[in-house]
Amino acid sequence: MILFPEGTPRSVIDRAESGPREPATDPTLGIPLPATVASTRSGTPPHRLVVIGDSLSQGFQSFAIHNTDLSYPAIIARELGWQRSFRFPRYRGHGGLPMNLEYLLRVLEDKHGARLDWWDLPLAPFTVHSWMAQVEDYWERGPGSIEPPPGPINHNLSMFGWDLRDSLEWTYDRCAAVLAGNPPGNDLLAQQVEHAALRAALRVYPRATTEQRGMTLFDAARALGEQHKTTTEAGIETLIVFLGANNALKAATNLEVRWSGPGFDQLGAKSQYTVWTPEHFRQEYDEMIEQVHTINARHVILCTVPHVTIAPITNGIGGKIGPRSRYFDHYVYPWVGESTFSSHRDKHLSGAQARAIDYAIDAYNDHIESIVREARADGRDWLLLDTAALLDNLASRRFHEDPSARPQWWTGYELPGALAALDPPLTTRFLAADGHGGRAAGGLFSLDGVHPTTVGYGILAQESIHTMRAAGVRFRDPDGSPRNDPIHVDFDRLILRDTLVRHPPQNIGSAKGIIGWIDEILDLTGTSLAGGVLGTEA
Repeated sequence: MILFPEGTPRSVIDRAESGPREPATDPTLGIPLPATVASTRSGTPPHRLVVIGDSLSQGFQSFAIHNTDLSYPAIIARELGWQRSFRFPRYRGHGGLPMNLEYLLRVLEDKHGARLDWWDLPLAPFTVHSWMAQVEDYWERGPGSIEPPPGPINHNLSMFGWDLRDSLEWTYDRCAAVLAGNPPGNDLLAQQVEHAALRAALRVYPRATTEQRGMTLFDAARALGEQHKTTTEAGIETLIVFLGANNALKAATNLEVRWSGPGFDQLGAKSQYTVWTPEHFRQEYDEMIEQVHTINARHVILCTVPHVTIAPITNGIGGKIGPRSRYFDHYVYPWVGESTFSSHRDKHLSGAQARAIDYAIDAYNDHIESIVREARADGRDWLLLDTAALLDNLASRRFHEDPSARPQWWTGYELPGALAALDPPLTTRFLAADGHGGRAAGGLFSLDGVHPTTVGYGILAQESIHTMRAAGVRFRDPDGSPRNDPIHVDFDRLILRDTLVRHPPQNIGSAKGIIGWIDEILDLTGTSLAGGVLGTEA
């Protein structure tokens, strides 16, 4: 009998009786489409790829949205030979929004050296505050506060921090109205960009016309779906929908479990909850799926929700809670030392809480899989990308380093050749530097412990490409000539662009220590790197 913490929803306990969810290795779920489906298709839709998602699809990294040309949708578009047509927002100034932790670490490294010694500590806070003030001024009052000219609707319609309800309700007008009603202050003790997510959203949502300014993400995709000629039956070739992670992620980033209750489906009230019950998730997801049904896309890919307790923002300590268990006694922030941990002083999740969160996510993914099954049975070309299974197969401490905890289905993930050749091997551990200009550990997750590095996004792009090929999507060279299978992401290019993998900041020989130190400083200004950065204000 599995024991769960008091207050765990009955639906989560019931889901646990079936055991952990097994992955779906076949994107089609073994359900072939009628031959008549192919006969209705003609030509190539003008919008070859449209993505609706959250931070994982927008390209968030190290607490900032910055290099959006390296998001996994942008990587896919390049492999499609369609990169020059793929439209996405850009956030170039000062490392992006809200605060690029890699940039900050490098500023500290330039100012105080690769090792932050005790005699630097009195001066280092001034460096942090000075840099943060520059970032704040740039986005609130400087060039970053000026919106670029409106253009055609973006193909990457993804927004960091957005959960299912956010994706259904926010529009350009709504974001702009909140910002207009809350002009930025100039609090010297709170030098973070205010309403950073809403500022970022202004570049995502369409705004060329009055009608567009009232569009949700799904309205925008629907408009793209209708943009086609009689030579083809749909405006969008492949629509990827990757939403739902933020309906559980706050439990990991805040290290606090607050199950959804009244107001879970309201923009303002929902902020009090960190993880949705399976019933509430299904209700929100079904409302979203109603919108997806109205979008004219040839292929639709739904992505499962990753198990958020695998991300290294939650560091398991104290040993496993039982024989063959995948869960540790406690989960803390990666900068909290096991030898100094205090359950009375340090925020943490228990192993039982982490298990409850995972079973809730299993229930989410059961539902997503059932939606794809139903769609395919009805003759719609929908597919499943099991991103939860992808992360499970990559999980270092949960499975790679503990064979006794591996379920029967676990196979591990075979890294592409260019990534497998890297030394030290890439893992899901928190990124660490070796003190000599290189990397000592990690490499798949960026400095926020939640979002992938550039090569990590490349892996997600590669799995998306496999799913698209299962649907028959053709990949082409930039000159239009077709590519032959297998279609491989250019990982050599991504490695060259991945500064965290090639030469991470060397501060204190490990990014883990400096991030903990910065987190303490930012707590003095009322900001929590681990929790508040990813949220939004309604």
